[in-house]
Amino acid sequence: MAKEKTSGIYFKVTDEERALIEQKMALVGVRNMSAYIRKMCIDGYIVQLQIKELDECAKLLRYTSNNVNQIARRVNSGGGVCPDEVDEITAKLGAVEGLFGNILEQLSKIK
Repeated sequence: MAKEKTSGIYFKVTDEERALIEQKMALVGVRNMSAYIRKMCIDGYIVQLQIKELDECAKLLRYTSNNVNQIARRVNSGGGVCPDEVDEITAKLGAVEGLFGNILEQLSKIK
């Protein structure tokens, strides 16, 4: 559960400074100014990871979990499991495992 924020810090900026802040927010893909300013004040930087394998991995996990849910519903209603479906899910999970390995390798290089 997120901690409740009970204290505020308020400051004024010029129109040019606000535009610059908004421009930098857009560069890192952040839309919440309060979160952006809080992160920059505390840490001094924002890391934006652009790992294409992460998107592919998420897609494969969604696909696999949907298939597993469909099989579970069928089994729970008295149906059977097709071996081809199990083989397909196993192959997708193997692909996910490989992608996670690539992702972890890329993350380990971040200094």
